[in-house]
Amino acid sequence: MRLSIIIPVYNEKATLLALLEKVRAVPLEKEIIVVDDGSTDGTRELLKELEKKSSADLVFVYQGRNRGKGAAIRRGMEKVTGEVVVIQDADLEYEPMDLVRLIQPIIRGEARVVYGSRVLGRNPKSSFSFYLGGRFLSWLTNLLYGTSLTDEPTCYKMFRTEVLRSLSLKCRGFEFCPEVTAKVSRQGVKIVELPIRYYPRTLEQGKKISWRDGLVAIWTLIRYRFNR
Repeated sequence: MRLSIIIPVYNEKATLLALLEKVRAVPLEKEIIVVDDGSTDGTRELLKELEKKSSADLVFVYQGRNRGKGAAIRRGMEKVTGEVVVIQDADLEYEPMDLVRLIQPIIRGEARVVYGSRVLGRNPKSSFSFYLGGRFLSWLTNLLYGTSLTDEPTCYKMFRTEVLRSLSLKCRGFEFCPEVTAKVSRQGVKIVELPIRYYPRTLEQGKKISWRDGLVAIWTLIRYRFNR
């Protein structure tokens, strides 16, 4: 199966080249779709230079202005040609080689959706507030949707492409995660979790999610549970 890797990028000049090198080294048949979400730190210029000399496995998409992670992912979905799609952040918090393990249940026909769990892996914790927030969102998801997830807000969400395309996503920002989880669960599709590696960074190092995004995630989970 061909894996489409969507990388939404916003102001990640410091980590982008190293991340792309890691993703391109993953030994899977793949395409890499980089969506620049209106970067202003030189990331876009870096991508433009890379585009001039890139190979066929890299696809570049440029948003006219910053619209949010969810909007960037939805734009990237327009370019997907693989049977499986996964989201990859542009920082270095996640280990792309873990994608080889995550895709195996889909290849074997045992799953249609696989999440990489930072909780199941033996990883350092991010700040206490981020860790606690992630655990709360997982608990709330399980309560509302009858799931048994350990890490709902993980970046590594992998889908059979037809599943993700069937969800009619509306997200613009970080609410991508709770929206897809809610809609997949509402469809009765089982989410399989596997452990992954995780190298958390701080707000000072460029982490962009905030407590406000946590409140939006809570509302999104509640909204899609009761809004038909």
